[in-house]
Amino acid sequence: MNVLLINGSPHEFGCTYTALRAVADQLEAAGIEATIFHIGKAPVGGCVGCGGCARTGQCVFGGPVNEAIALAKQADGVVFGAPVHYAEPAASMLGFMHRLSMAGGQSLRHKPAAI
Repeated sequence: MNVLLINGSPHEFGCTYTALRAVADQLEAAGIEATIFHIGKAPVGGCVGCGGCARTGQCVFGGPVNEAIALAKQADGVVFGAPVHYAEPAASMLGFMHRLSMAGGQSLRHKPAAI
């Protein structure tokens, strides 16, 4: 079993990473493989509804979304972690999640997730 943990903070080893690392440690103690993926510092825009992903199975804008799709295909579950700015997750994480759900929807289907 493998769980993908996605770090949506611009700070790779900040508080969000620390929280995800605590979850990963518990999963690994239970014999479950855990992979932490950092989306990076660059802004990640949302989906523009171009439909390119329906033809290719990947987001036409590339970047961390397509990297995560490849990891999500191998995962049995997904955990999303992001800092909260002004009562909602960081904007890059929202854009990332939107594009991931559109382009990688088949990779996420029927898998448990936590935010």
